Amino acid sequence: MKTDPFKNTTPMTLESQINVPYHWWAGDTASRFLTALRDEARLTATRCMDCGKVTVPPRKTCPQCFTQHAEWVALPGTGTVTAVTVARRQLAALPKPVPVIFALIALDGADTALLHHIGDVAPDAVHIGLRVTPVFADARTGGIMDIRHFKPLG
Repeated sequence: MKTDPFKNTTPMTLESQINVPYHWWAGDTASRFLTALRDEARLTATRCMDCGKVTVPPRKTCPQCFTQHAEWVALPGTGTVTAVTVARRQLAALPKPVPVIFALIALDGADTALLHHIGDVAPDAVHIGLRVTPVFADARTGGIMDIRHFKPLG
């Protein structure tokens, strides 16, 4: 019988920060969505030809009924905050200085919500039910941050 030489060893933990840059192919569906953001500052979605659900970000396969044929639709961009949280501690993963307001936004005409930032407003003024509209970046590169943030309507 072998004895375990590490039986009485105390486990250690190390604190570290990892930055692992990577690239992946966005695919036909995401590429079309991101190209519309970049070239036209326009939000698009896919509508399932079977169940009618409108999905944003668009999906090649309907998450409701798993059908693979969909039509493209343009969205007005306005929407309603359905969930909100505020990051108040600065972390390397945050794209901007705190506080950063994250929200799920149910875009008008879509059956799903988009996660993004809320800007141009104090964190305490953001609430579920707040109507918002996108603010597009001046220089767009074909990424989700081509929407700089959403801001309150009016």
